[in-house]
Amino acid sequence: MFDEPEESPNEQARDAAGRAKEKADEFRMHAEFAACYEAIRKFDAEIRVDLPVELARDLQKALMKLERARIAETPVLPAESIEEAKRVLNIPQNKQLTTNDYHIHRRPGETIMVRWLAGDEVEQFYERMQAHLEAALNHYREEERQANEWKADSATLAYLDALDAVKINMAERYLRKPIREQNLYVLSTQSADELDILHLCDYVMGVEAARVVGQASAPPEAPTESDRAWYFKLFSLRGNIDGIEKMCFFTYLQKTGDEF
Repeated sequence: MFDEPEESPNEQARDAAGRAKEKADEFRMHAEFAACYEAIRKFDAEIRVDLPVELARDLQKALMKLERARIAETPVLPAESIEEAKRVLNIPQNKQLTTNDYHIHRRPGETIMVRWLAGDEVEQFYERMQAHLEAALNHYREEERQANEWKADSATLAYLDALDAVKINMAERYLRKPIREQNLYVLSTQSADELDILHLCDYVMGVEAARVVGQASAPPEAPTESDRAWYFKLFSLRGNIDGIEKMCFFTYLQKTGDEF
């Protein structure tokens, strides 16, 4: 038998920093998720089943095309995609749809949900997203210290220190300053092969699943994991039009295992 070589302090620090970054990235994605879908509980938003099928499919095609057009390895859209991005962001005023609310088109096993924000609503979103991140990070730091600090080994202490050193400005990660000052248009995405639909609806949105996906597609009273599993993809489009910050959050949900 051979003993594993001991890590040097520098190697431990690098490993600790990497682990802390992975955990912070997890919380960052969760903060975006929470800020996108909490508006019914927090800001008097409504669910409106008023998204015409033609508009739902138009938005889906437009955002998929914009996703493919992004500058390599970035969420930034090229100059030739800006007019299409503006069109998507301006849909509420052009189609008489409200901002802040959740506009839904659904059929059995499939739901499209769109939320637009503008002006002060965008500011509110960034504040909430940062608050969600800080709350999750601080809670996790405290839990980790209480559970593991007593061990006092160098690897554990390096990880705890790395967690304390994590600083994430969500507005910077979302490229808010370049959007406002350089007129960039940005599209980021988040997806999951199996999202728990009850976590999204009951816990984050604060509504019954039937209000989002329809009664026919909602999980039964005693749901299995399969009943609760939905494919999920979120498109987040951001830009600044005539000095007004705008956002569009397009959510595609499909019951896992269903094909249409």
